[in-house]
Amino acid sequence: MFRCNLGSSVKYLASLPALGRHHILQNSRCFLCRMSTSPNPVAAVCQVTATPDKEANFSACKQLLEEARQRGACMVFLPEGFDYIGSSREETLSMSEPLGGDIISRYTQLARKLDVWLSLGGFHERGHDWENDRRIYNSHVIVNNKGDILSVYRKSHLFDVELPEKGVSLKESAFTIPGPSLVPPVQTPIGKVGLGVCYDLRFPELSLALQRHGADILTYPSAFTVATGAAHWEVLLRARAIEAQCFVLAAAQVGRHHEKRSSYGHALAVDPWGEVVGDCGGEKPGMVLVEVNLDKVNRTRKNMPVQQHRRDTAFYHSMSQTCL
Repeated sequence: MFRCNLGSSVKYLASLPALGRHHILQNSRCFLCRMSTSPNPVAAVCQVTATPDKEANFSACKQLLEEARQRGACMVFLPEGFDYIGSSREETLSMSEPLGGDIISRYTQLARKLDVWLSLGGFHERGHDWENDRRIYNSHVIVNNKGDILSVYRKSHLFDVELPEKGVSLKESAFTIPGPSLVPPVQTPIGKVGLGVCYDLRFPELSLALQRHGADILTYPSAFTVATGAAHWEVLLRARAIEAQCFVLAAAQVGRHHEKRSSYGHALAVDPWGEVVGDCGGEKPGMVLVEVNLDKVNRTRKNMPVQQHRRDTAFYHSMSQTCL
């Protein structure tokens, strides 16, 4: 497992104006002290209120990234729709970009400048046949601290749901292409991270597949509706953590994005025992910092070896007709 680079953090602090250095040292748990004394890497799980204003969204996320880095995080997680949340299908499509476009380029530069890893969940990526079909992917992008894109997972389960009694009506497949496959967990400074996006949370097969391929941490950057979030968000995240015996980090959208849409919030961090170790609440943007202690993962799996007890795939497709 990698550790946060103390030397680069010293350089980052030294590059700040004197007033900025004084503010950090006096008004926070000094990130240098935190990094030098904590045996475990620190992740920041963020909560934002994206709107159709891409520039304002970038500015707000940039501030969160800078604060997270100052407070000792070596990896920062942003939610689905961190780039924008459009007010109509037409607006959503018109503002989308290719992976090599301006918005991801700005985040890769920021990762390099801050010397921090990024999980950019739910980027509106133009599809490979954009000129002909004008359809997009919902893409989860991992960027390392050198500004390199290491992995891109394209959301595979699309949110097509009609809940008239809850006031929820969304059809993601109307303009989004389902991703073709899962991607292998990514080795990061906090451990091996398995990638999902929002509605993927409801499919335990995905989390178990990522766990089998070595994931220590599962991520579900999301923009849950208020109705589905209040009913299901925490219980689903805790269930995924418990069954896969992984940390679960779920950045979230919160509040009113425009007149047609609001999100539930409560960006969460859950440990491998299913305990919530960080919650951003349901009212405003912010972040929670979590120390990712992989000994918790190893201990939980050793003491309750669920994966060793799991039967082969054929067993779960069988059904005895024998009557007692």
